[in-house]
Amino acid sequence: MNESFSTVSEQDPREELFVVPADMLADDQILGLVEEYCTRYHGLNDQENPLVEASRVKAAVDKGELVVWFDPVTNTASLDRPQAQR
Repeated sequence: MNESFSTVSEQDPREELFVVPADMLADDQILGLVEEYCTRYHGLNDQENPLVEASRVKAAVDKGELVVWFDPVTNTASLDRPQAQR
Protein backbone atom coordinates (compact mmCIF):
# COMPACT_ATOMS: atom_id res chain seq x y z
CA MET A 1 0.00 0.00 0.00
CA ASN A 2 1.39 3.27 -1.03
CA GLU A 3 -1.15 5.82 0.08
CA SER A 4 -0.01 9.32 0.72
CA PHE A 5 -1.97 11.60 2.92
CA SER A 6 -1.65 15.32 2.73
CA THR A 7 -1.81 16.76 6.18
CA VAL A 8 -2.44 20.40 6.73
CA SER A 9 -1.22 21.70 10.02
CA GLU A 10 -4.04 23.65 11.57
CA GLN A 11 -3.77 25.26 14.96
CA ASP A 12 -6.17 23.98 17.57
CA PRO A 13 -8.72 26.77 18.17
CA ARG A 14 -8.42 26.12 21.90
CA GLU A 15 -4.79 27.23 21.64
CA GLU A 16 -5.41 30.53 19.86
CA LEU A 17 -4.83 33.86 21.55
CA PHE A 18 -7.95 35.82 22.41
CA VAL A 19 -8.82 39.26 23.76
CA VAL A 20 -10.05 39.54 27.33
CA PRO A 21 -12.15 42.65 28.04
CA ALA A 22 -10.10 44.81 30.40
CA ASP A 23 -13.15 45.55 32.53
CA MET A 24 -13.26 41.86 33.48
CA LEU A 25 -9.88 42.18 35.22
CA ALA A 26 -9.15 43.62 38.65
CA ASP A 27 -7.35 46.97 38.82
CA ASP A 28 -4.21 45.35 40.22
CA GLN A 29 -4.13 42.89 37.32
CA ILE A 30 -4.36 45.72 34.80
CA LEU A 31 -1.66 47.62 36.70
CA GLY A 32 0.61 44.56 36.53
CA LEU A 33 0.07 44.26 32.77
CA VAL A 34 0.74 47.99 32.32
CA GLU A 35 3.98 47.74 34.32
CA GLU A 36 5.07 44.67 32.35
CA TYR A 37 4.32 46.50 29.08
CA CYS A 38 6.33 49.56 30.18
CA THR A 39 9.35 47.56 31.29
CA ARG A 40 9.23 45.26 28.27
CA TYR A 41 9.50 48.16 25.84
CA HIS A 42 11.51 50.64 27.88
CA GLY A 43 13.23 48.76 30.67
CA LEU A 44 16.41 47.99 28.75
CA ASN A 45 16.63 51.22 26.77
CA ASP A 46 18.72 53.21 29.24
CA GLN A 47 15.59 54.89 30.50
CA GLU A 48 15.96 55.71 34.16
CA ASN A 49 12.29 55.18 35.02
CA PRO A 50 10.40 53.05 32.46
CA LEU A 51 7.22 53.26 34.56
CA VAL A 52 6.91 57.00 33.91
CA GLU A 53 4.70 56.08 30.93
CA ALA A 54 2.36 53.89 32.97
CA SER A 55 -0.44 56.46 33.03
CA ARG A 56 -0.24 56.87 29.24
CA VAL A 57 -0.32 53.09 28.75
CA LYS A 58 -3.27 52.74 31.16
CA ALA A 59 -5.12 55.46 29.22
CA ALA A 60 -4.47 53.52 26.00
CA VAL A 61 -6.01 50.43 27.61
CA ASP A 62 -9.03 52.47 28.71
CA LYS A 63 -9.48 53.79 25.15
CA GLY A 64 -9.08 50.34 23.59
CA GLU A 65 -5.86 51.28 21.79
CA LEU A 66 -4.18 48.46 23.73
CA VAL A 67 -6.04 45.28 24.66
CA VAL A 68 -5.40 42.31 26.91
CA TRP A 69 -4.39 39.23 24.94
CA PHE A 70 -4.58 35.87 26.70
CA ASP A 71 -2.52 32.87 25.58
CA PRO A 72 -4.19 29.65 26.77
CA VAL A 73 -1.12 27.57 25.90
CA THR A 74 1.23 29.45 28.22
CA ASN A 75 -1.55 30.71 30.51
CA THR A 76 -0.26 34.28 30.27
CA ALA A 77 -1.73 37.66 29.44
CA SER A 78 -0.12 40.72 27.90
CA LEU A 79 -1.01 44.07 26.38
CA ASP A 80 -0.74 44.73 22.68
CA ARG A 81 -2.58 46.41 19.81
CA PRO A 82 -6.04 44.97 19.03
CA GLN A 83 -4.98 43.39 15.73
CA ALA A 84 -1.38 42.56 16.69
CA GLN A 85 -2.00 38.86 17.38
CA ARG A 86 -3.56 36.22 15.18
